[in-house]
Amino acid sequence: MSDVRSTEPSDSEPGSGKEAGIPELPRARVPEPPRAPEDLWKPPPPHQGQAGEPAARRVRVRPASRAMAPVATLWAALATALLSALLLGEGLGLNLLIVAGSAALSAYFAARAAGRRLRPWTLVWAVGGLALLAIPALRDAGWPTFLAVVGALSAGSLALHGGRTWPGVLLGSLGLLDSIGSGMAWGWRGVRERAGSSRGRWGPVVRTTAVAAVLLIVFGALFAGADAAFADLIGGLIPDFSLAEGPWRFFLCGLGLVGALAAAHTAAAPLRWDRLAIRPGRARARWEWALPLIVLDLLFAAFIAVQLAVLFGGYDKVLRETGLTHAEYARQGFWQLLWATLLTLLVIALALRWAPRAVAGDRSIVRGVLGVLCLLTLVVVASALRRMDLYVDAYGLTRLRVSVAAMELWLGLVIVLIMAAGAFGVKWLPRAVAASAAAAVLVFGLLSPDGMVAERNVQRYERTGKIDVSYFQMLSADAVPAVDRLPEPLRSCALDGIAENLRDVDKPWYATSWGEWRARKILAERNADTHRYACSEYETPEQRNQYDENEEFDQDGEIGPYDYDNQ
Repeated sequence: MSDVRSTEPSDSEPGSGKEAGIPELPRARVPEPPRAPEDLWKPPPPHQGQAGEPAARRVRVRPASRAMAPVATLWAALATALLSALLLGEGLGLNLLIVAGSAALSAYFAARAAGRRLRPWTLVWAVGGLALLAIPALRDAGWPTFLAVVGALSAGSLALHGGRTWPGVLLGSLGLLDSIGSGMAWGWRGVRERAGSSRGRWGPVVRTTAVAAVLLIVFGALFAGADAAFADLIGGLIPDFSLAEGPWRFFLCGLGLVGALAAAHTAAAPLRWDRLAIRPGRARARWEWALPLIVLDLLFAAFIAVQLAVLFGGYDKVLRETGLTHAEYARQGFWQLLWATLLTLLVIALALRWAPRAVAGDRSIVRGVLGVLCLLTLVVVASALRRMDLYVDAYGLTRLRVSVAAMELWLGLVIVLIMAAGAFGVKWLPRAVAASAAAAVLVFGLLSPDGMVAERNVQRYERTGKIDVSYFQMLSADAVPAVDRLPEPLRSCALDGIAENLRDVDKPWYATSWGEWRARKILAERNADTHRYACSEYETPEQRNQYDENEEFDQDGEIGPYDYDNQ
């Protein structure tokens, strides 16, 4: 808006008013017409940098201007801060979804004031982020909750920023960090500018709020003292905290305010990481590029041929020749195959950077060689999962085993997406990979990994009679329904640790997950009677002295707890 145009002739022009002796009048300055809100996101006009620097090296990722923080955004941010202080102190559950919904409203009002339109992928990221925040309300286990919260933050950031390219998706998922400080300053400017023009309206609002709060407190206390049932109802609905929790609650209040304003500021003025372009690498000669990959394809093919020979020839022959057990053979190969899958993705990325692409023949060779590599890698993924299945049959399922198996499945899905991109185009690939990661975290949490671990080990006990009771005590309340099927005294001994954790913690309704509520209900109907049984007889001296509940590896390198039934 700094460019202006004058309606009067210049002083240097002949015949101007100054030369004719006519008094000079003030020049009428016509401002440049304001741009529409969507014009803020258009790329900057071509320009030259300092010393003739090309325009491609001067990329602007920030918008030219920012709209003032709307009133609705400021109120929603304040509500988010209060909800954070009141609800998040006892743990995570439905309260996290409530707080996130308030912060999402703050961002929505800011985006609408800035003139941004709702796009399909914005809706996908927003709904996906809120769905991920349902995991803490459903599952008691901490590790799926952590993954879901991180995934929800990344999905929410992508909903606010957008992003189609690899820089847009990777940096856009972390973009909220950039708005932490600027969001607070933006919100403060909005409050200061509006407070000066509406001072007369603040007094009635404050007085009305204070009177309503006093009436609620006074009459609520009277009714609670008059009826015990009403007191229990109010006590369950209203958060209860002491003065000693003041610093912690104040921190949560500030965290909610900062997060809501950062989200709203990002919605009003997102960074446009899509403007950052990744320069392609220098194309190599056809033989220089293709020969190493063809050799790698042959190596993959030889490995798969051996796997097929083992499959049809029988594991027993291989095990006799190698001297390994089924579990040792499976454990020996899974981790190597997992690393092979990860490195294959790196090889594909580097190969595409240096692949020849000048003529159609070069592009056909690229698709052919990399397509064969992807197909062979999928067979490697299947082989790794088969080895993990054999290992689980021999030693049972643990948290680490189910996690790495889930990761291997997702890597296989990424390879399938890469193959589809080679056939149909690559524009959608960055967002598809990010969406698949969010979906994998969501499915992982909904399947309840602790429940899967308990269910698989109970089935193994019913089939083989082998079980490690102490490992069940490390699991969360999500495992209680499966463990409840065990016969006594295994049931009570396996539930001992879980029941003790549930007895020590009394959470309000908004911080209690459905898995914890279900476990409490089961234990209330049939508690774990550890005083009746001698649970220590299920532990050997080596188990008590050597097993560390914080480790997933024991002395012989096996994943998970030591299986004494096989020794």
